[in-house]
Amino acid sequence: MKRKEKAGRRRWAAAGIIGFAALMLAACNKDDELKNLIQDEEKEEKIVNLFSPMEKTDPDAENVARSAADLTIAMAEEELGVTVTYKTYTAEDYQDKTYDQVTLDRARNNMDDIYLLNPDVVQALGEEGKLMDLSGLECVENLREVIKTANTVDGKLVAIPQEVVAYGLFINKEMFDRYGLALPETPEEFLHCCEVFQENGIKTPVGANRWWLENFVFAQAYADLYNGGNTEAEIAALNSGEARYGDYMRPGFEFLKELMDRGYIDAEKALVSEAIEGEGEDFLSQKTPIVMAYWGAANTETAYGKTDFEMQVIGFPSSRGQMPVISMTGFGIGAEAEHGEDALAVLDIMLSDEALQIYSETNRVISPSENVSVECVPALKPLNKLIEEGVYVVGSNAGMKVEQWGNTCLIVRDLLGGATVDECMAAFDKLQDEALGIE
Repeated sequence: MKRKEKAGRRRWAAAGIIGFAALMLAACNKDDELKNLIQDEEKEEKIVNLFSPMEKTDPDAENVARSAADLTIAMAEEELGVTVTYKTYTAEDYQDKTYDQVTLDRARNNMDDIYLLNPDVVQALGEEGKLMDLSGLECVENLREVIKTANTVDGKLVAIPQEVVAYGLFINKEMFDRYGLALPETPEEFLHCCEVFQENGIKTPVGANRWWLENFVFAQAYADLYNGGNTEAEIAALNSGEARYGDYMRPGFEFLKELMDRGYIDAEKALVSEAIEGEGEDFLSQKTPIVMAYWGAANTETAYGKTDFEMQVIGFPSSRGQMPVISMTGFGIGAEAEHGEDALAVLDIMLSDEALQIYSETNRVISPSENVSVECVPALKPLNKLIEEGVYVVGSNAGMKVEQWGNTCLIVRDLLGGATVDECMAAFDKLQDEALGIE
């Protein structure tokens, strides 16, 4: 089937899913008793198994209002005549195991077809040869280059996300205006802003938690790597051991240490604080002018989507100015998936421009496709402008031999707990040597 014919069918499917959802919400309870009365028992049912942390209230329901991801899955089910069955993770089912641990186990034992993977798991399974190469899918033609770069392992595109997660600094613009401060571009300007805030009675200018301080590090470590026109060569040098991660990371860790030493960040509180829970209240009550969070937090009233002041979301300070940090989960398919061909077809539709437009508009997020964009809330416009211009660093890159996001987060926690910068750099050197087999 030609691409235009496929696109036409998807648009009709998408319109049907969304337009009929409202009617189905009222009628679904009545239809539940009737929908299974007529069945073609002789028709072979095509099944694709998907493992993810998402819950789906009724996997068999058609055209019912679902989450953004479910809407795209419904498009694939409609066009291909398949049923996508969910295998979901809940903490109580797996006791003390994390989602990543469970996913690794399931993928290594070929228990599912499609998996929603965090960056470190994409890298691990890709290196083990446990994931299919997705580069032949039609949807790949429209992907942003950063998506391909961040999800390619040993020359194979092993995962594709439905959204790009961008992190930035959430700023109380009114507090900056009150003290005549311009929004900071560089680390030096950021330190100056914190100094002025503290001089005016704001004890801790930066609200922090134990998860997201690594974004300060990534912005400074990789500003040149991802924006200097030499990305491929620099990553190759890191992967060969010619370049050292510690050299890249040191400026960011020294910057964090200075923020801690000056009291601009409460290290003890950050070390035990969960994301948003630890600093959100102070930011919303205008006791703290700066916090860090992900793109979606500006769209959600339960986070920072509704403030009593003007909020702007900007990039983290770097030598190249304000720098967004992006990360992403991704869908991958088991290399020996039982329903591999059907799974590939499902993923190709879920990640088509038509499906991603629905997903992006529903969740108001950044799409992995170059052809899909949505209007963002005013607070996000500064961050979005940078990303659309191609200015950002990648916090999770499966093409790097040392996993970035999780390892950097843990080493930043060591710094919060009292480790020296030199000790933190030694930890990076050790990780690099282990990854490259250097004794």
